[in-house]
Amino acid sequence: TEEVKVEADHSRKDNKRIIESTGKDIQHSGLLIGHDIKFEANPKYLDERVKIWDELYAKQLEKIAELPKEKITITLPDGNQKEGVSFQTSPLDIAKEISNSLANKIVVSSVRYKSRVATLDGHVSKVEEEDEEAEEGWGLWDLTRPLEGDCDLKLHTFEDKEGKMAFWHSSAHILGQCMEVEFGVHLCYGPATQDGFYYDAHSGSNKFTQDDYKKIEDRAKKIVTEKQAFQRLVLTKEEALRLFAYNPFKVQLITNKVADDANATAYRCGPLIDLCMGPHLQNTSKVKAFKVMKNSSAYWLGDKENDSLQRVYGVSFPNKKDLTDYLHFKEEAERRDHRNAGKLQKLFYQHPYSPGCWFFTKEGTIIYNNLMKLVRHQYSFRGYSEVISPNIFNLRLWKVSGHYQNYKENMFMFAGDGCGMGVKPMNCPGHFLLYQSQIRSYKELPIRYADFGTLHRNELAGALSGLTRVRRFQQDDAHIFATQEQIHSEILNCLDFLDYIYNLFGFEYELFLSTKPDKYLGDDDVWEAAEEGLKKALNDFGRPWKENPKDGAFYGPKIDITLFDALRRPHQCGTIQVDFQGPIRFNLLYKTDSDSIQETPSGMSKHSEGDTAVKNYYEFPPDEFDPEVFRWEEHDVKHGYKRPVVIHRAILGSIERFFSILIEHIDGKWPFWLSPRQVVVIPVSEKFSDYAKKVHLALQKSGFHSEVDDANLTIKKKIRNAQLAQYNYMLVVGHDEVDLGMVNVRARDGTIIGLKRVDEVIRMFESEVPPMASQEAEIYKGMWRPEDFPFDQAKYEEILKKEAEHDQKKKAENESKKKVEHEQKKEADAEDAN
Repeated sequence: TEEVKVEADHSRKDNKRIIESTGKDIQHSGLLIGHDIKFEANPKYLDERVKIWDELYAKQLEKIAELPKEKITITLPDGNQKEGVSFQTSPLDIAKEISNSLANKIVVSSVRYKSRVATLDGHVSKVEEEDEEAEEGWGLWDLTRPLEGDCDLKLHTFEDKEGKMAFWHSSAHILGQCMEVEFGVHLCYGPATQDGFYYDAHSGSNKFTQDDYKKIEDRAKKIVTEKQAFQRLVLTKEEALRLFAYNPFKVQLITNKVADDANATAYRCGPLIDLCMGPHLQNTSKVKAFKVMKNSSAYWLGDKENDSLQRVYGVSFPNKKDLTDYLHFKEEAERRDHRNAGKLQKLFYQHPYSPGCWFFTKEGTIIYNNLMKLVRHQYSFRGYSEVISPNIFNLRLWKVSGHYQNYKENMFMFAGDGCGMGVKPMNCPGHFLLYQSQIRSYKELPIRYADFGTLHRNELAGALSGLTRVRRFQQDDAHIFATQEQIHSEILNCLDFLDYIYNLFGFEYELFLSTKPDKYLGDDDVWEAAEEGLKKALNDFGRPWKENPKDGAFYGPKIDITLFDALRRPHQCGTIQVDFQGPIRFNLLYKTDSDSIQETPSGMSKHSEGDTAVKNYYEFPPDEFDPEVFRWEEHDVKHGYKRPVVIHRAILGSIERFFSILIEHIDGKWPFWLSPRQVVVIPVSEKFSDYAKKVHLALQKSGFHSEVDDANLTIKKKIRNAQLAQYNYMLVVGHDEVDLGMVNVRARDGTIIGLKRVDEVIRMFESEVPPMASQEAEIYKGMWRPEDFPFDQAKYEEILKKEAEHDQKKKAENESKKKVEHEQKKEADAEDAN
């Protein structure tokens, strides 16, 4: 049999709806396509669909039987090789050769083909899957699906990211079967998520409630005990339309997303059949623990003009203990939710008149400002210049920066002064203008601009979530303008800065280098130099890091930082990005030699006027905001100049978002230096209130956030209230304390520190400050210190005596000089009179 060469695309894209990235676009016409169905068990379409499947699957088995059975070589990650036969040997067979315990533990495999003997797939359209990105050339593969040629093979357990996604994707199909069999819904979309899965379904006017959860879970148990096998079927477009003719949502997907000459794939377990790219488990028995978590409403294709759907969320595990641990984790996460803590501690508040924009109370503002103060202090010795930039810019700025083309829907825009204006969603374009405001020399670089300016982003209402997703926020934003040669040192400084801040709060983090993507701008040699600079900085930094191939931004490589909180949840806060394109778009330059620099009357450098050859240009047509054509031009670099590289750097990121992550991480227990409620003075009774107020004033004068609790409550109740309000310290005062001029100190955790004088307490509080950064300690190591210069009283008096004698001598000389000048003036006046 002649060998068949196949070039099917088996890659899987990261967190992207395939319906939005392949084939023809589905029109969001706002027309409702769902039928007016009712909840009913065992709908008729189940049996009809299975009959069609059995017919088509039998034909596929015949095709597989005819495919060439040739010897193939399977290479394992350790280099060990196994022999197999194409279209007979499966990844599960290979696992069994190694050990039965491994075969029982694995849930899915990854395959990278070196050559294929043949394939059934041909050109498969990806219709509706949302999957994790695989390494280049690798694709996830069913354990029971026969291999098609020489390949590299990886076997994944539930503990692996790939294993979890396949496990939860299969569990989503179990959930879908429950929803179809028990309620007769039309399934739409059922992906795995980062911590479980969900299924969207059309149910007419019916809605799921918590009362339906038990029925779903009972059906799921039955499905699991039946050990239903997952089967895969390759379909032509016509076959797919026939199989899903009852479901208008699947018909729309197939019609619009599958090319006429292409195939689609579907999977079956029991009566459940759905369009799916897979892969899946061997059978349903692997799912030992299954639970429905919640339900909500959704829209078909995420468009509110389309049909309303019902979404049911679930989670599953290979054993019951993992489910128990997960439910405990969810309870703890819910208890720590920043929205609950914020309400309890009265830190922030939102009003429906300003969705996505938060009020911060006095206490919340203290924390907010202290976070910025922390970063500002680091700026003072790390060489940053804090600047203030405008909030509103002409839309032409955003056309130059590229935001108008790529970020327009997330911006707030309006007409003003005869042109379009945009509220800034980020600071970088404004900083580019500030850099451009004067001629720059290589001697000035690096220039580090830092900005806490307010930003606004027009997030969708459905995406808003507490402080984690907002429309108005501030961030510790910085842009470093550097030479190519300075990239390494600047990145190293950014990493040191980031490490200090994250360690201060007890966060763990991981570093990832994201390299040049397939679609990029700029020269390869510049990319290579930048990536090498980042790699060297990461290596010199001394922490482990991983590479994310082809995951950089189109304008440059970047270092992604994944932050882990106390519950080991991942968060994205900080970022370090190298940007080659911003300097090109804004024609940013610096002078490389000492020749004289000409300036225009406005103070702008001549290069900003475009006096060099135009390499590239783009014309923006008139629109609703700008009645004129606007032309952006890319210019050659002037002789004697170079372009800087820009490093975008954030550590906290959005202050609002970091606030929310931090409050959950520390469970609302603010460290003393950050706390808005540092100390409360508690008089035992009303007659000690005056003394309590004196103590409070002493603390307040020393700069501490102090209050007096003189409420008519028992001392036990006052202490309990203070602990719930998260005061760091409670100072109890009664008869003995007044007599001694002292206070009785208690810590938030219940520790009794005991009697102390107020001045002792103040010194104790003054010591509770963040530790000094290593770079700060190094810089200030050489500062003036009194111990280095012991005071010499005798020498001091000797110097004073000499200064006094010198002053006396000078005074006598001045008086003598004045006397002479006076006599000379008298003589001159006499001569004039004669």
